[in-house]
Amino acid sequence: MADKNKEKTMPTGLKYEVKQEIGVLSESARGWTKELNYVSWNGRDARLDLREWAPGRDRMGKGITLSTDEAIKLRDILIDMNLG
Repeated sequence: MADKNKEKTMPTGLKYEVKQEIGVLSESARGWTKELNYVSWNGRDARLDLREWAPGRDRMGKGITLSTDEAIKLRDILIDMNLG
């Protein structure tokens, strides 16, 4: 099995590398996983990234990428929601 954290290039020319796996939130019946990771896009510094990935991470769904400050604000908002 290929190293899934190695830099990959999409057919569009977009380059990405999963630098640190943080956690899997869910998995679909098709095997796609919704993951929270630190991802480097086009050689830039890694940022917090939440999106769906196909098995092997050769395809991805739409997602969001957050800076550290944005992630902290999101955490604070979720805490204030008192979700449980």
